[in-house]
Amino acid sequence: MNNYKVLVESLKQKVVRDEAIIGAGAGTGLSARSEEAGGVDLIVIYNSGRFRMAGRGSLSGLMPYGNANQIVREMGDEVLPVVKKTPVLAGVCGTDPFCNLSPFLDELKTQGFAGVQNFPTVGLIDGNFRKNLEETGMGYQLEVDMIRLAHEKGMLTTPYVFNPDDAVAMTQAGADIIVVHMGLTTGGDIGAETAHDLESCIPIINACAWAAKAVRNDVIVLCHGGPIAEPEDAAYILAHCPDCHGFYGASSMERLPTEKAIKNTVEVFKKIKRN
Repeated sequence: MNNYKVLVESLKQKVVRDEAIIGAGAGTGLSARSEEAGGVDLIVIYNSGRFRMAGRGSLSGLMPYGNANQIVREMGDEVLPVVKKTPVLAGVCGTDPFCNLSPFLDELKTQGFAGVQNFPTVGLIDGNFRKNLEETGMGYQLEVDMIRLAHEKGMLTTPYVFNPDDAVAMTQAGADIIVVHMGLTTGGDIGAETAHDLESCIPIINACAWAAKAVRNDVIVLCHGGPIAEPEDAAYILAHCPDCHGFYGASSMERLPTEKAIKNTVEVFKKIKRN
């Protein structure tokens, strides 16, 4: 059994044992090391992590502030050497018109990445701009095609989906895990304020899970983003979404904890009296 099959089987066994699968985004090597020390199941790195841990909003990753695919390869050089056992996945911009995806995915495999996720993703874009992207050949289908190609190359695939149609398309493409994206994570100094509430996430996650499982019953479903920011939020969602098997956190796993820890530590130091 190859490494890919071993990894997928281990994740499926967690589902059988009713264990929550937890994935985490990492924007730095320190974040990745700490997440692994905490026992995380998957680590995903993509360009937004670099901006997020530089104190900028995660949507920086969707703006023209750098080459997303080149950035994730550079981040791999920082993260992969310090992660000992946990599978590390790369966020790949499947809509990049200047990226020859097949050799690029091969390069990521050689570098040590176990799989991929579709990020930056046009799924976070709506309105006329999204329509124009779709009309001019830069739409979500290219991300589906990237996931299919990665699956054919024996890479773990954990794409973001935003609605039942996305869930069906990605599952048909061979996705091992679909991650139902509920929007930018709220909370903290640079978190979003416009978002679903937890209650309104439930029917969306359930609909995506049901749609995906109608295609292939063994697909794993995770939730991510929006108001699902803290452990109690994820627990609430999992309690109300029986076909959701866990949580993937990015800001939740590194930005929010870092903001709190540094602020609280400095406050304690500031309370020191000289005499």
